[in-house]
Amino acid sequence: MVQITIRNVSENVRNELAARAAMHHQSMQEYLRQELERIVARPTVESWLRAAEERKAASGKTIPASEILKARDADRR
Repeated sequence: MVQITIRNVSENVRNELAARAAMHHQSMQEYLRQELERIVARPTVESWLRAAEERKAASGKTIPASEILKARDADRR
């Protein structure tokens, strides 16, 4: 494993992180490691959008906005 050092974190941010760690009965190190792992387990917004655009282009189909809204509204009933 490697170590990461973050400098110049405000006291307010540090205190909030410590409080969140305590709420989870974890050390701040354990809490932050878990949060970092959670962050990297999900794609970034940019990569998710790029993948959606690639799927859309590969399908060669377009759906009018009116059809999308109609399907959305049908799910709400």
